Formats: sequence, structure tokens, C-alpha cells
Amino acid sequence: MTKTVGCIAVAIGAVVLLALVVGGAIFSTYNSLVTSEEGVEAQWAQVENVYQRRADLIPNLVATVRGAAEFESSTLQDVIEARSRVSQMTVDESVLDNPEAFARFEAAQNQLSSALSRLMLVVERYPELRAVAAFRDLQAQLEGTENRIANERRRFNEVARDFNAAIRRVPASWFISMLGWEFDRKPFFESQPGSEAPPEVEFDFDGE
Repeated sequence: MTKTVGCIAVAIGAVVLLALVVGGAIFSTYNSLVTSEEGVEAQWAQVENVYQRRADLIPNLVATVRGAAEFESSTLQDVIEARSRVSQMTVDESVLDNPEAFARFEAAQNQLSSALSRLMLVVERYPELRAVAAFRDLQAQLEGTENRIANERRRFNEVARDFNAAIRRVPASWFISMLGWEFDRKPFFESQPGSEAPPEVEFDFDGE
């Protein structure tokens, strides 16, 4: 009888130990995934910040161009319309769980990048505009912002890639499947064809 009780106690102890180990693994994995997902959302906020900075620069850029030269209205209008489309979009971290919404956001921002790139190329034909100090300052700010956009997008892709890998690894993938945790793959920013670098907006203001 004593031996039987002892065996039962050992069995119960083993079950309790196993439960503690599995429970610890579950809690540890869940907390790790939450932290990783929070990192993705934090980096997304950085992406939004730099895009907003660019959007804030555009009204002054447009006003300066309009006031300094008889500029091609169609080129300027493309920038105005592209910025308007971006500004009309309501975007928050929920877009990270909606690939279609993410794609629309990226497409709108890419259109604005292209419009700004075309605008800056046309500016080369207006030396009097390039000589205006206000324009030179805005151009420098825009160049810096485009570089920051490229950097923040790259960092976002890195943390999104790490998160996507984490939810596919064992045991996380097992727990997600068995326990119904809601962790979905995050989308990536993709390079536009032929545009691996940010738009070129740097010019030689000392020459024609």
C-alpha cells in the first residue's frame, strides 16, 4: 500500500512538474511574441512619423515654387493631388493586419514619392528658383526626410521579418495553432521597380 501511494505521489509530482514546464513555456512564448509584435507597431509609428514630416513640408514647397517661377502647373498639380490622396487616408497600426490596406497606403506614398521626384527634376530647368534660399532649405529638408523614410522602412521590414519568423518557429507555431492565439504575419514594404534608392533630390546649386 505504501509503495502504491509512493508511486502515485511520484506520478502526481511528475504531472505537476510537466504542467509547470509546459505552462512556463506557454507564458514565455506568448510574452515574447507580444514584445515582438509591439516592436513592429513601434517601428510602424516611426514610419508614419517620417511620412507625416514629408507631408508637412509639401505645402511650403508648393508655395515657394509657385511664388518663384512660372512653373509647369501639371508637375506641381501631381504633387498636390498625390499629397491629398495620402492625407485623406486614415491609417493606424490596424493596417498591419490588413494586407490590402497596407498595400493601398504604400501605393499612395509611392505615388507621392514619384511626383516629388519628377518635381525636383523639373526644378533643374529653373536656376532662378534654385537660387532662392527658402527653396534650398526645403530641398535639403526633403532630401533628409526621403533618406529617413528609406531607413525607417528598412527597419520596419527587419522587425516585421523577425516577428514573422518567430510565429512560424516551434513551439510558438504549435501554441498559436492549439490555443488560438491571434498573431498574424506582418506585411513588408516593397521596393518600386527600378527604385532601390530613395528619390534623387540633390542638385548642384553652384552651376547651371
